[in-house]
Amino acid sequence: MAKYDVTFDYFHGYESEQFAFYRIPKVLFTDDYFRNLSSDAKVLYGLMLDRMALSMKNRWIDEENRVYIIFSLEQVMMYMNCGRDKGMKTLAELDTKKGIGLIERVKQGFGKPDVIYVKSFVMKEKPEPVPEPEPEG
Repeated sequence: MAKYDVTFDYFHGYESEQFAFYRIPKVLFTDDYFRNLSSDAKVLYGLMLDRMALSMKNRWIDEENRVYIIFSLEQVMMYMNCGRDKGMKTLAELDTKKGIGLIERVKQGFGKPDVIYVKSFVMKEKPEPVPEPEPEG
C-alpha cells in the first residue's frame, strides 16, 4: 500500500455522528452459510443494499412489487476498485445462477445493464416436500 505524507485527526464529541456509512449485515460474517463468501462479495452486497434506498425513491418497482436496482459492472469495478474479471467474479458469487443467491440478475438486452433484484439475507427454511400417496392396489 502506498504511503502518503498525511495524518488523520481524531473525532471529537458529536463529529463521529455526522457521516453516512454503508451497512453490511452481521450475519454475513457470523453464519456458517456465508463462510465461503468473499469479503469483497459481502461489501458489494452492502453497497447494493444501500442502492435499494435510491431505487425506492425512484420507484423502481416491477409488476410484482419487487424493488430492483441498476448496478452495472463498470460501477462494481469503480466502487470495488477492481478490474473486469474480479468484478464479474464478485457479482457471480452473489448471483442465484452461479453463487449463493443473494442477488438475481435479469438481462435487459444488448448494451443495457442488468436489472438486479437484491434478495433478503434472512434465510427461510425450505418446506419439506410432501410425499405422493401410494396408489392402492
